[in-house]
Amino acid sequence: MYMLNSSEYEEEKIQQALEILYVDRKNEFRELSQILLSEKALKSMSHWKEFVLNFSLDVEDAFKTWSGQVDLLSSSPQKALTILRQLGRDKTSMNQLAHLLNMSYNLSTEFKEIYRRLN
Repeated sequence: MYMLNSSEYEEEKIQQALEILYVDRKNEFRELSQILLSEKALKSMSHWKEFVLNFSLDVEDAFKTWSGQVDLLSSSPQKALTILRQLGRDKTSMNQLAHLLNMSYNLSTEFKEIYRRLN
């Protein structure tokens, strides 16, 4: 699901909030992009930051299901497995996976807070 394409967000404010977030979280965006995208895709993809942000929004949305804040949907198990497989590839411990999940979740919540504060 491409969370940024929902009617909840305006394109201009998305770009503003993303640029503000990127200034402070450049390293997190880079780390996640290297895990989620191949080097070739990363070089050819002009909207890689939006891709990482969409993924992070998906992680936050999935967490609401995992924590029981929202009910399970028919796609919830597949979404959870997809997120875990994307982040868990080549990891050797749950700590590494949890670090990436936390990083994604934090990017999402920070983006939403910045977006909310923009006029």
